[in-house]
Amino acid sequence: MTAVRPETTAQRVSDTAFPPGFVWGAATAAYQVEGAAAADGRTPSIWDTFSHTPGKVLNGDTGDIAADHYHRYRDDVALMKDLGLKSYRFSVSWSRVQPTGRGPAVQRGLDFYRRLTDELLGAGITPVATLYHWDLPQELEDSGGWPQRDTAYRFAEYADIMGRALGDRVGVWTTLNEPWCSAFLGYGSGVHAPGRTDPAAALRAAHHLNLGHGLAVGALRSVLPNSAQISLTLNLHQVNPLTDAPADAEAARRIDAVGNRVFTGPVLDGDYPEDLRADTAHIVDWGELVHDGDLAEISRPIDVLGVNYYSPTVVSQGDKSADNARNDGHGASEHSPWPGAEDVSFHLANDRVTAMNWSIEPQGLYRLLTDLAASHPELPLMVTENGAAFDDYISPEGVVNDPQRIAYLHGHLDAVRRAIADGADVRGYFLWSLMDNFEWSYGYSKRFGTIYVDYSTQRRIPKASSGWYADVIKRNALPDSED
Repeated sequence: MTAVRPETTAQRVSDTAFPPGFVWGAATAAYQVEGAAAADGRTPSIWDTFSHTPGKVLNGDTGDIAADHYHRYRDDVALMKDLGLKSYRFSVSWSRVQPTGRGPAVQRGLDFYRRLTDELLGAGITPVATLYHWDLPQELEDSGGWPQRDTAYRFAEYADIMGRALGDRVGVWTTLNEPWCSAFLGYGSGVHAPGRTDPAAALRAAHHLNLGHGLAVGALRSVLPNSAQISLTLNLHQVNPLTDAPADAEAARRIDAVGNRVFTGPVLDGDYPEDLRADTAHIVDWGELVHDGDLAEISRPIDVLGVNYYSPTVVSQGDKSADNARNDGHGASEHSPWPGAEDVSFHLANDRVTAMNWSIEPQGLYRLLTDLAASHPELPLMVTENGAAFDDYISPEGVVNDPQRIAYLHGHLDAVRRAIADGADVRGYFLWSLMDNFEWSYGYSKRFGTIYVDYSTQRRIPKASSGWYADVIKRNALPDSED
């Protein structure tokens, strides 16, 4: 009988290792961290207006100061370097560089992003620029916003400005971050800026965001070096029926259509799905909405697809006359963000939840990545956001221990590793978020950062998860356990 040799440390490390060159990063968004809301020519975005509207944001919080990253970016980059980050994903404030959403750029605004990227490059950190993370210039919203077709063309002009300004410094670009939220939370349920509640406007916004993405890809390709990579980041819903009942399977199909395929259909496959058109034909005229040539623009090839994942989506067929469960994780509203599927009910996947009341389910990320790899095997993937909010606090010893976040990250990074082992071409992982910040309609009540921000002093305190993540980056591998 042959003896089984004990597993060596080297073998254990290799079992948990990531591919050579795997990109380790962290992410933020302009309105959530920058502050300096009126500095150097910046004008209000829809989030400035929304957050200053009484009752829209918890505790009346605004992003006027946020984490003051605009003034403290050098210190923040130093923290990134200490963390060992290989890449930093930030977004550009559109109204900081093009205040009205039209016309020439404000050089003072562009100069901030030039300084930031230079600081990153000097620290050996690759900058990844996102053009749009929900902060539409208010003047464009006043002209109709994303439901108005012209906004897509204004976005392409803005992309051209940014490509020309930073193309010599930034080699990785994302057009839109989570356009589903922009369209359906901003114009459908109204829980995000600009706070409108019109299902037809939400669907029109979704199409014009898709069109804006495609036009921006074309604009960037025309001014960037051939080596530049262009991506789109989607918060795809990993949808599961509550039971095996046909009605629940139908509910899952409908949510998949308006939650996922409204974007992946035209962007990756060149058309809107027929079932989505049928589900929403009573709300919007797709023949009028989609012009000749739109789908060719929208489906311009991208180099990588960004995937944001926090929690799975569990649904069942509801009853329009009932007070359906709305555990969709997207905030409370009397108006649904799911046009054509308003009667679907949402449920928690399990009772292990974050401070956002989102179920913790790493297997959902594994399934999302492997399903994408199976349906689009030629398309590289990047996890561009993943993380969790917990009730973090400074201990009497002055430290912030966050073992729940470490456990969350370990489970989800293991899901990424397993997806890669099973054939998914995942190139990197960006933790959300680098630091605590303005969490949209939740204000400053939710903390996602691996760095704690004391908003009264702007002091930064790396949490325990920061050291854990730094070790993962250094080893390019997970530890043997969550500890």
